[in-house]
Amino acid sequence: MSRKATTVALTALAPVSWGSTYFVTTEFLPPDRPLFTGLMRALPAGLLLLALTRKLPRGAWWGKAAALGALNIGAFFPLLFLAAYRLPGGLAAVFGSVGPLFVIGLAALFLGEKPTVRGLLAAVAAALGVSLVVLRATGALDAVGVAAALVSAASMAAGTVFTKRWGRPEGVGALAMTGWQLTAGGLIIAPVAFLLEGAPPALDTTTLLGYAYLAFGNTAVSYWLWFRGIGQLSATSVTLLGPLSPITAAVIGWAVLGEVLTPVQLLGMAIAFGATLVGQRPARPRPFSSTEQTDHKVSMDLKDVAVRR
Repeated sequence: MSRKATTVALTALAPVSWGSTYFVTTEFLPPDRPLFTGLMRALPAGLLLLALTRKLPRGAWWGKAAALGALNIGAFFPLLFLAAYRLPGGLAAVFGSVGPLFVIGLAALFLGEKPTVRGLLAAVAAALGVSLVVLRATGALDAVGVAAALVSAASMAAGTVFTKRWGRPEGVGALAMTGWQLTAGGLIIAPVAFLLEGAPPALDTTTLLGYAYLAFGNTAVSYWLWFRGIGQLSATSVTLLGPLSPITAAVIGWAVLGEVLTPVQLLGMAIAFGATLVGQRPARPRPFSSTEQTDHKVSMDLKDVAVRR
């Protein structure tokens, strides 16, 4: 397996893990506490990584870490949960699946990644596939829910692009950067959670195990793999791994909860998975113009002369 394929496979483990969030939340955690759940995912994981790496931001990175933490965690989690509560079944995921299109646009503006027809088609196909997998219920659209879903997708997209654009300070690894963002995001969520949801719920052994899984496996490890992947792959390639999350959620629902997968859902899974694979293929190099071919030939001739000397 090539180095890039290994990186893609490891990065893909993040959305696969996120696909288990719904199952763990509904089966192990108290109902109607989405903000507290977001807080318990982010802050303990961030503090653990800070303790392990023993690195804090310096200078301008205090502001950058706070901004990335807000985009990737602090704003994304609450908006995502708000959308899920206010929209009929699966519709929040449909609006969220436009995230790759946001990333493609922002990557063109801030990273110089020129959009390709293949990338755009893969992003559209991924959104279509996710729609077929998750969209089952009908109901009236809620303007607040729609806005929350779109803004949450845009927030995560911006976080992905600026994580790629800013990189990491010299001597700081992806693990420390993940800790900075999770801690910042958790600190942003905390006052909102306590203001809107009140005191924490009672925690029994089952609940603690659920929160422990979400904090450490589902968040600390997964976001480390995700941010690590952003540093090594293009922003478009990373974001097109996102459809693996609803695919995983559907498979868990079938395998563990006894839910039935319809032919339409299976078709959607195939389309979304195919779009994910297409999104990992390297862009074809642009053919040289006649002038560029001449310049390239002259450059190679000069290099050949230099080697002979």
